[in-house]
Amino acid sequence: MNFLSLYKFWFLIIFFFGLLFFLTGLYFLNMDYLVFMDWEILNLNSCSVTMTLLFDWMSLLFMGSVMFISSMVIYYSDSYMEDDNNKERFLFLVLLFILSMMFMIISPNLISILLGWDGLGLVSYCLVIYFQNYKSFNAGMVTILTNRIGDVAILLGIGWMFNTGSWHYLYYNFYFSFWGSFIVFMVLLAGFTKSAQIPFSSWLPAAMAAPTPVSALVHSSTLVTAGVYLLIRFNNLLLYYDMSFFLLLSMLTMFMSGLNAMFEYDLKKIIALSTLSQLGLMMSILFMGYPIVAFFHLLTHAFFKALLFLCAGLIIHCMNDTQDIRHMGLLVYHLPYTSTCFGIANLSLCGLPFMSGFYSKDLCLDFMNMTYFNLFINMLFYISVGLTVAYSMRLVYYCLSKYTSLLSCCCYYESLTMMRSMLFLVFMGIFGGSMISWLIFSSPSLILMPLECKLMPLLFVVSGGWLGYELSLMYMSESIFGLKNSLLTIFLGSMWFMPNFSTYMIYSKSLILSNKYYDFMDMGWGEYIMSNLMGYYFLFMSKFNLLYQKNNFKLFFSSFILVTLLFILI
Repeated sequence: MNFLSLYKFWFLIIFFFGLLFFLTGLYFLNMDYLVFMDWEILNLNSCSVTMTLLFDWMSLLFMGSVMFISSMVIYYSDSYMEDDNNKERFLFLVLLFILSMMFMIISPNLISILLGWDGLGLVSYCLVIYFQNYKSFNAGMVTILTNRIGDVAILLGIGWMFNTGSWHYLYYNFYFSFWGSFIVFMVLLAGFTKSAQIPFSSWLPAAMAAPTPVSALVHSSTLVTAGVYLLIRFNNLLLYYDMSFFLLLSMLTMFMSGLNAMFEYDLKKIIALSTLSQLGLMMSILFMGYPIVAFFHLLTHAFFKALLFLCAGLIIHCMNDTQDIRHMGLLVYHLPYTSTCFGIANLSLCGLPFMSGFYSKDLCLDFMNMTYFNLFINMLFYISVGLTVAYSMRLVYYCLSKYTSLLSCCCYYESLTMMRSMLFLVFMGIFGGSMISWLIFSSPSLILMPLECKLMPLLFVVSGGWLGYELSLMYMSESIFGLKNSLLTIFLGSMWFMPNFSTYMIYSKSLILSNKYYDFMDMGWGEYIMSNLMGYYFLFMSKFNLLYQKNNFKLFFSSFILVTLLFILI
């Protein structure tokens, strides 16, 4: 079976299973039905190894969505990875990634969650270093080391859950005592590392070193959403505790990534930062106590974000493999279909009324208005929404509209395979939000608020779009807003120095210290005293023994005198 048909074959299989899971999830949702399955793998005497699977509407809908997006990404990769020497390896890595995510979604058991969780971390590392250059290796190292913190937290949670007698967290979601607080902390730590919340945010833009189809999969529905999904599952336990500090962290993540995207020029990194912003939104609405709304936004966001990445991949291909948005411009004339899809995904991300993202984002803002949080939280939420529109408009200005680019040597060619793969995602980017909204929230919630509160999201969307366009026309050298001060620009454009804290700060001092220890212990007196002490001692004793056995006259005479003196003293 050649590579072409191999990609198509797996696309068909995954799409079929995605459809099956999605429709089953809708049936389960309608019937309020749940299947808790114990699959016995091995039974030896009194020892049994069982795999526990949980099928409810949430896991099935999420699995269906992941498989829909994965199938489109595999179909797209058939054309994207055409000239790659390791097409087969890439396909199998992506399939392993999808399998790990499936394990993660349907597990009500911390052990089997760890199986999927660690699988995601390991395969994501293999995919980030896929192009095998120094930049990829560094990014892969940051990614896997940050994710290991979350893996260790899950492992500690497994050890701690020994106290309850079972690893099925579903049974103990209502378990309220001192034990619960430790489990909550471990789960939060795991969720924060995987979903890249402050202070673990620096790995997410670094992971853009992976091929673009992988970025579309990782940043829409798999790796980064695993943390949010885990916290949604543990939501009943989180309700017992005060989550205001974690709410603040997730809001700051949302705000920081929006600000940073305004100063970024790498196309994929801007889209990665928008993912980080949306993850902050999901986390914050989850900590406010609305897990179903967070799950709804997770589903709608997955479709338009995957579409955004697929469009970006095609644009990068046409731009001679450059990712700098300053090299682009006027693409709306050269790549009309891709530009249309890119515009639809961008508008959905901004929350334009009646697009897919509007239904979930507006609902999040409405519920936030309904809760009794202070002005700081409210303003941070609204400003972050405005920033989303601002960097999206900046992206549209630099890539699609009449911005004169610096790159002249381009090959504009829209691959038919790539274009077909975007069709389904475009449909979901427009109609997915309303469709899923009607299905999940079958009975509407009554939300009463003043007119100005209801119009605030629209006001911030419009003002954010205007600001984004104005700032695109402004040069960095101009003194307006203090942008002439390079420190401010660097601070806002480098994720508030977070990469320095999470990477350079940890290893810079420790490397110098370890070098000094190496010089002292392995190359200096430490080597002589510690490592070779016994060796030197035995060498000296063997030489002494050799001298003694050769009947050395001086030795006998001196020993005779010593023994005589000893006897006299006694």
